[in-house]
Amino acid sequence: MSTDQGDGCPVMTVEPLSDGCAAVVERGEHACFGISPFNSYFSTERIRDLAAWGLARFERVDFFVPDAPSAFTFEALGYEPEKAAWKARRQGQYTRNRISTALGSLGVAEDGARVLGWAELEGNAAFGRLHEDGLRRYAEDAQFRDACREASGWVLAGKLPAGQRPDAEQVEQAVRYFLAELPLFLDTPSIVDAGISVFCYHQPPDVLRRLYAGELGRRPAAGQGFAVVTPAGRE
Repeated sequence: MSTDQGDGCPVMTVEPLSDGCAAVVERGEHACFGISPFNSYFSTERIRDLAAWGLARFERVDFFVPDAPSAFTFEALGYEPEKAAWKARRQGQYTRNRISTALGSLGVAEDGARVLGWAELEGNAAFGRLHEDGLRRYAEDAQFRDACREASGWVLAGKLPAGQRPDAEQVEQAVRYFLAELPLFLDTPSIVDAGISVFCYHQPPDVLRRLYAGELGRRPAAGQGFAVVTPAGRE
């Protein structure tokens, strides 16, 4: 773990998940920031800080917003599919607006840093291939399936009343959200046409640490990195 600062931008605490991830960060070619639509952590100010650091530190920056897949989480929480999809679309648009506002405050045109939501990814051939591979592995590999379910259960537990745990059916519904995110953890370079890329998020589930440690029988692409990135000295 270390602190890092680009010229005139906020100081960030950066924790690559492996030595290989650290090398990807150091090269500074491409960063993809995960911005969760229903997470109050990602205020406009927080996104602005992340963007300012990323744009100073990397040649290219994208923002991944898992908008439509958020509906899977709401279905697991008991919402009807139509209501869940509506909530996901609405909050996804709010999140896009926050990113646009943050970039505008930095004087950055939107084409200088892209938002990758479902509309942008569902027609992407590399993303489609990776997504299908993840679904297949989930169906066929018990160890991988258990790890995905554990990650989804962790996410759901944070949205349920204190002391309540999700049941197996809820986890099975919610895991579709994680599987929709997985391609960005495995091979962002092929999705965005970059040589290398680091995915940046503030709180990864344990399954990602295991993935990057090579414990799940499926390793990220050679040019893929992951780093836990948080504003230094702030919650």
